[in-house]
Amino acid sequence: MDLERSEYKQVIVVRDDLKLSRGKLAVQVAHASIMGYEISEKGLREKWRREGQKKVVLKVKDIKELMMIYEKAKQAGLATAYVKDAGLTEVPPGTITALVIGPEKSEKIDKITGSLPLLK
Repeated sequence: MDLERSEYKQVIVVRDDLKLSRGKLAVQVAHASIMGYEISEKGLREKWRREGQKKVVLKVKDIKELMMIYEKAKQAGLATAYVKDAGLTEVPPGTITALVIGPEKSEKIDKITGSLPLLK
């Protein structure tokens, strides 16, 4: 299967202003991905799994932009959640670090996140 043409994907959006270490960032993305899987409809999860579980990680500049994306995804009826950190290492307790949308059809997610830059 050509993952560039996957019909289903999951998008994780992280805050660029927190300047998290690579390890911390990886953990926040992992938390978000699992959360998205758990809240998505079973049929969507299965289709996404069969296609190879495509994930895309994007970034926003701050919490305000992150929450705008979250609200847009909710209003569109997409499975979405955000990660609140426990605060044991790099950020204060309760800091919202990332959000997840999907798994869902790529075209639906792209309407919300299509203009966001990739995390590099």
